[in-house]
Amino acid sequence: MEHKYIADIADYEDKEITFHGWVYSKRSSGKIWFLMLRDGTGMTQCVVVKSEVAEEVFIIEPTLTQESSISVTGIVRKDDRSVGGFELTVKNIEVHQIAEEYPISPKEHGTAFLMDHRHLWLRSKKQHAILGIRNQVIKACRDFFEENGFTLIDTPIFTANACEGTSNLFNVEYFDRTAYLTQSGQLYGEAAAMAFGKIYCFGPTFRAEKSKTRRHLTEFWMIEPEMAYCNLEENMEWAERLVTFILERCLDRCKDQLKTLERDVSKLEAVSLPFPRITYDEAVDILKKHDVDFEYGSDFGGTDETIISEEFNSPVMIHRWPKEAKAFYMKRDAENDELALGVDMIAPEGYGEIVGGGQREDDLETLQSRIKEHGLPEAEFKWYFDLRRYGSVPHSGFGLGLERTVAWISGISHIRETIPFPRTISRLEP
Repeated sequence: MEHKYIADIADYEDKEITFHGWVYSKRSSGKIWFLMLRDGTGMTQCVVVKSEVAEEVFIIEPTLTQESSISVTGIVRKDDRSVGGFELTVKNIEVHQIAEEYPISPKEHGTAFLMDHRHLWLRSKKQHAILGIRNQVIKACRDFFEENGFTLIDTPIFTANACEGTSNLFNVEYFDRTAYLTQSGQLYGEAAAMAFGKIYCFGPTFRAEKSKTRRHLTEFWMIEPEMAYCNLEENMEWAERLVTFILERCLDRCKDQLKTLERDVSKLEAVSLPFPRITYDEAVDILKKHDVDFEYGSDFGGTDETIISEEFNSPVMIHRWPKEAKAFYMKRDAENDELALGVDMIAPEGYGEIVGGGQREDDLETLQSRIKEHGLPEAEFKWYFDLRRYGSVPHSGFGLGLERTVAWISGISHIRETIPFPRTISRLEP
């Protein structure tokens, strides 16, 4: 028999149907009691009337605990007062397991407790909504790149070289040598772009940053497109188009989730193309205007990003950075060799950087000298140099941080809630 889901309840109006799920809540009122059933796709109210069910069905109400697993059979009735506009008039209930006392109660719990019970916390309305939005963000990214002719390339998790500096690498024993967990798929994405023209990779990335801020995880996911024959300006256009596509998709398909999270969607609806573009120097001027003591040449901290973002309704793109602030592979501005052709996109409302990227250095000798300047082992970049030996072209790309993007769209304060099982410097389980 085909499995039926609560999300499709409107298709079964006035029909007998069986839903399989878990008890979310219940309440009794004499000769009638009500059960809220969740099945992972939605919730529906089930009405149990004493005169309409067998005695053994009606009397199980006191035994049903939160998260007990059951199958409920009944008739779908239209009721605008009920969740989803329908309810189920119960004919039978089959109990699969009576759950033990559920540890997460309606009372307030501390963050540590909830993270220790993350495997159960996922069942709550808010967490369910956040991860539903995450699912749509991922699907939107894949659809965007598919519709624009990009090829998905899977890049390795184990690498022999660093992409974003050597200070935050996770070392891994790899037979008779040391490997690292990837910080980014970018270098391999550049190789693929020379084969396919425009590609993207999507996967987990790892940074051994000893940071306890609400914006950092040690394991997070990135969407990373890379395009041949693409300069910084075109790269920024791709970035803003992707973010706008994601936003429009979520506003269209995640209305219920955003409502559950009480997100002020007017702030998301205010985002429009083109996004504002400012140089690093102009961003520094904004900080100076607000009397921020900022050291020129440094990266922007969380507070700095928030102050800058408050000047705009849409994400703002900060480009042309001091070379010291960007990685070895970043191409320099032809008009000012002290500036790197990098770009960071800062989300509104203080959510920080959601996109980082830029134009790559495409000259072999220049790239080799940069490797030496940074004290990186040339032998491990031999294959990367080959990309400049055989048909080198101007090329660009960026990485979109999935979790920060989800945090912004969801309107939640901490990034740890945007991934099913977060990894931080103090958490490796569940």
